[in-house]
Amino acid sequence: MGSWERSRTGPLLPPHPPHPPGEAPMRPLRPQVRSLRGLLGTLVATFAVVASLMTAAAPAQADTTLCEPFGTTAIQGRYVVQNNRWGSTATQCVTATETGFRIGQADGSAPTDGAPKSYPSVFNGCHYTTCSPGTELPARIDTVTEAPSSISYGFVGDAVYNASYDIWLDPTPRTDGVNQTEIMIWFNRVGPIQPIGSQAGTASVGGRSWEVWTGSNGSNDVLSFVAPSAITDWSFDVMDFVRATVARGLAEDDWYLTSVQAGFEPWQGGAGLAVNSFSSTVETGGGAGDPDDPGDPGNPVACEVTYGANAWQNGFTADVTVTNTGTTPVDGWQLAFTLPSGQRVTNAWNASLSPATGTVTATGVGHNARLAAGGSLTFGFQGTHSGAFAEPDGFRLNDAVCTTA
Repeated sequence: MGSWERSRTGPLLPPHPPHPPGEAPMRPLRPQVRSLRGLLGTLVATFAVVASLMTAAAPAQADTTLCEPFGTTAIQGRYVVQNNRWGSTATQCVTATETGFRIGQADGSAPTDGAPKSYPSVFNGCHYTTCSPGTELPARIDTVTEAPSSISYGFVGDAVYNASYDIWLDPTPRTDGVNQTEIMIWFNRVGPIQPIGSQAGTASVGGRSWEVWTGSNGSNDVLSFVAPSAITDWSFDVMDFVRATVARGLAEDDWYLTSVQAGFEPWQGGAGLAVNSFSSTVETGGGAGDPDDPGDPGNPVACEVTYGANAWQNGFTADVTVTNTGTTPVDGWQLAFTLPSGQRVTNAWNASLSPATGTVTATGVGHNARLAAGGSLTFGFQGTHSGAFAEPDGFRLNDAVCTTA
């Protein structure tokens, strides 16, 4: 399901049976007359050879074409391919392959300032009432140690579309309906389209730089990470994006990861687009700790924050020192905190801050994007306030709750 979707998928469809191979040649009989017993023996042996050849030649799984709006089929015994044509009545057909899918027919178009036509995709997890075979999802976020995924896309140039991941989070382990928070990762954007909401800044996640967009489609919150240039192939940890979402206050550690999807949102055309290969696994083993106890094994303390402010009537400055108390460096660090009501950031140094009010995320810039184990860094910002001045009451460094000095 894409950011704009309001629909649901249909039941899981079985793959089509394999195409039968051609007949094997039969050994010619000798011209002399045979006994009935000998003839029967020869026929039995011949049919056994034919049956053996048919078994050996049968493919493991034939490609399956889906033209039903919400048609689905399983691939590799672990993922689900879905046609998921929810925003148009025009025909769309996708063909599920052994390792992914391709769009064979993509009729119709949608205005580029509105919702796309569809979100054909392949997924691990649960989407509405369909769950992929043997999935580990839903899984509570604070029990997931890593969620490696890889993708290889095939693009076309005569369509308007994005190539995107869709990652769904919810406070409950739901296996149907719309989740509360949707993460989109735009690997490619072709045409005059943009994510839901507005751009809230930039961020470094998974070792790459992204535009960050936030908004809502009326049913759920949407946080989008948009690549500045096309990414065709990538292997990464989905949890890097989940933790960045938690740090921005759009999810909590005791929420659930329910599905990991990869596909396309086409607005115009789309025939020829393909997911050449897709993989997704989820490794669990972390403790589901008490979020109110920062010393609990489920939420290990990895950082300490010192917040020093100088306030005057209607204005203030703040110097923030972050110390990595863990044993491993933090790359692409992000510090999330909530500004008290009435406060607004006007400028910052040694970090980029966005948005200007509410739950703010400070992100390292080029020279200090890496926070060494045992190391510290300081950034600052200036702002305005109304009423009595107060300091933030909590900080999170990526996925870790920080103590305050």
